[in-house]
Amino acid sequence: MMPRLHTGSMFCRLSIAWLYVLSEYTTHVVCFAMQTAQSRDSLFRTQECQPTRTNFREAHWRCRGRKHESWLSRKDRMLSMSGGATGEDSHNDTETNADEASARRSEGHSPSNQPAIDMSSSEEPPGIWPCFDSLDKRLIRIALPVIANFAINPLIGAVDLFWVNRMGNALAVAGQAAANQVFNSAFWVTSFLPSVTATLISKENAKGNDEGVQDALCQALFVGSFMAIMSNSLLFSNPDKVLSSVLQKGAPALEYARPYLLIRAFAFLPSCISLVGFSSFRGVQDTVTPVKISLFANVFNAILDPILIFSLSMGVTGAAIATLAAEVISAITYLIILRQRNLLMFSKLFKLPSWSKLSPLLKGGAALQLRNVALNLTFLSVARVTQSIDRSGVAAAAHAMAIQVFQMGGIVLLALSTIAQTVVPNDLVEVFDEKSKKVVGGKKNAKVTVNRLMSWGFVLGIGLGILQLLALPLIRRTTPLLEVRDAARIPSILASVYQIINGLVFIGEGVMIGTGSFLELSFTTVIATGGMLWALRTFPPIYGVTGVWMSFGVFNVLRLIGVALHQRVYGPLSRRKMEMLNSQDEMLALS
Repeated sequence: MMPRLHTGSMFCRLSIAWLYVLSEYTTHVVCFAMQTAQSRDSLFRTQECQPTRTNFREAHWRCRGRKHESWLSRKDRMLSMSGGATGEDSHNDTETNADEASARRSEGHSPSNQPAIDMSSSEEPPGIWPCFDSLDKRLIRIALPVIANFAINPLIGAVDLFWVNRMGNALAVAGQAAANQVFNSAFWVTSFLPSVTATLISKENAKGNDEGVQDALCQALFVGSFMAIMSNSLLFSNPDKVLSSVLQKGAPALEYARPYLLIRAFAFLPSCISLVGFSSFRGVQDTVTPVKISLFANVFNAILDPILIFSLSMGVTGAAIATLAAEVISAITYLIILRQRNLLMFSKLFKLPSWSKLSPLLKGGAALQLRNVALNLTFLSVARVTQSIDRSGVAAAAHAMAIQVFQMGGIVLLALSTIAQTVVPNDLVEVFDEKSKKVVGGKKNAKVTVNRLMSWGFVLGIGLGILQLLALPLIRRTTPLLEVRDAARIPSILASVYQIINGLVFIGEGVMIGTGSFLELSFTTVIATGGMLWALRTFPPIYGVTGVWMSFGVFNVLRLIGVALHQRVYGPLSRRKMEMLNSQDEMLALS
């Protein structure tokens, strides 16, 4: 009885601490909204010919637009008077470029030029909270296909877990979970590629630089292929030693984990190609094509699983073969479509890139790699602690079920995080739109987008957590093992409650990547990992697998604090930096 009482009291204390952090963050958001409303009211009470503090920058850009328009008019008049061919050639070039741009937009290559908010407009600026205005419609249009893709991708693991559970063997489930954790940890070595690649491609695409987009993609594939070959060599050379990072020596689950890992290792290179391809389409804000590719590959995997596992009596090995086949199909499809869209040039892919072109990818990747090492250490420690709780595999199977509960809502929040990684850098690029004669983009644009994304994360976190709690009875029926159901009950509840924090954390970290704050994000993750390791040594020996998920709470609260500091204190779009920007605009306008 005593451990149960201790669990409840500890859970109450942690819940109070988390609610306090959330209430503080919400208070700051509400205060900022009130300040924004007051500034907006004062702006509209002032005449347009008397610019206030918030519209100096827009007035400056409108002035630049009028000067640019006048210069073009004078140039056209001079060319027409001279009767030279330069004006006609220039006109033809302009039409050709317009035709090319129109063709690229029709193929889904560059919707990034449409999106940014027009801050020079006299209309009311967008607020913080979701209201389904033009900004929300734009974010939803981009996010829905990404959410669908994130919902499809975990099906590879979920379908495998479902059919392996049907075997009625807890050790088989534990062995597959251990092998998947080792594979995912090894794959994290290349996980910096999609984040940095999507950011670089988004910036080049916003500038209309097709060569820059191709270079960024080919360099990412070059680096990813090299790292995949090295990681494959490590997994094949000594699988037992690699599995010892999550399984104790002589663990019964090792019998099932070893063959699954050896087959799954062949999917390292195809998985890397698919991940880079997905990030490339995100960079050009084509979020529909990856959904079609993922759906096709996962349907193939779902068909093969029961055939290989039961009809051909291959067991866990059959699940690994089905997963490998799905990954290979996905990679080949990505390469074909990328080449058709002229985003990939095979001549550049097999050419050693220069340091000047490779350095942005490697510098950003080096900073993010510190974060990846910390996350690897975290999840490996979680897997090892979970496997060591008992030798029957019940705790590991319960943990795997709780992970599936988390992924129900986590995929939505992770999708919004990836949207922030591409939308924010795109909005940061200031471009003068010749068609509307207005400036598009800039820090103020990006700040409005960030505020809206964070509010969506908070609202969706609450809603998804509630939906997961309601769906728990259905999820528990995925396994026929009663002891696994009982062990997964409290961890599944915690996984649902944590979505409130995850909504702010995931999107906030996506904003950090989008603004190029790679090193700051890495330091925050390292500090959170330190807290996680302390919690793993403290809670699981007392509370079992529930203690593992209590440790996740410590991990995410520390990450939430890092996000709040970035957005309020030291980030490029923090309130302090935006006040400095307004002061500079004021001095510029007065000069």
